[in-house]
Amino acid sequence: MSNSDPFIDPTTISRRRFLQHMGIAGAATFFGLYNTASFAEMLAATPRLTEGPFYPNKLPLDTDNDLLVINDSITPALGEVTHLSGRILTQAGTPVRNALIEIWQVDNSGCYIHTGDTNNRAKQDKNFQGYGRFITDSSGAYYFRTIKPVSYPGRTPHIHVGVSVNGKRVLTTQILVKGEAQNERDGVFRSIRDAQLRDTLVAEFKPLKDSKIGELTAEFNITLGVTVPDKVEKIKGGIGPSEWGKRR
Repeated sequence: MSNSDPFIDPTTISRRRFLQHMGIAGAATFFGLYNTASFAEMLAATPRLTEGPFYPNKLPLDTDNDLLVINDSITPALGEVTHLSGRILTQAGTPVRNALIEIWQVDNSGCYIHTGDTNNRAKQDKNFQGYGRFITDSSGAYYFRTIKPVSYPGRTPHIHVGVSVNGKRVLTTQILVKGEAQNERDGVFRSIRDAQLRDTLVAEFKPLKDSKIGELTAEFNITLGVTVPDKVEKIKGGIGPSEWGKRR
């Protein structure tokens, strides 16, 4: 595969390099460094959407926040490289630290890693991790390197999201692509009757400034509509399937 392919990055892009691309102002926005006391009203809770049938029934060997490269592989996944970031907040605007955020999505051929997904299985990208997780920092920030989601029969492009606090799943939702025509025909998305709430489930996938390989950025902030304890236990060590990988 040629290194000139604009949709792949043959090397792992570090979080530091990503922030350097964004610049100081962009980094401040990325980590949401603003005074939460400025919130005049309670934030609207991020709507729940179905988990769907394809939360991984078997987690990949690598479950980090870089879905493009599995372990030490030198072959990256196909697709439009996307830096997905945001913050997890309470409705009062308080950052939720040490929350576990999981994402899972189809590869560039429209296939989930779940073994029950037979859609385009013959074309499955074995280099796409398909699932990742991240622990939020003190500002509630998270970050993933993945691909821009693609559609498959019956669904508009989307990324599944799960958020857990102290070992309990507190939110399951989806991220959709802003401006995608299929959104208006998507039954799952349209199940949210309030148009303003639907708007909170879309993210704009924008070109990353100065990227030479066509990378994108997408920001998606999450507001938890549940009471989050003042003390959220810090997660120690690795997070195995027995603790976090159960399908809920």
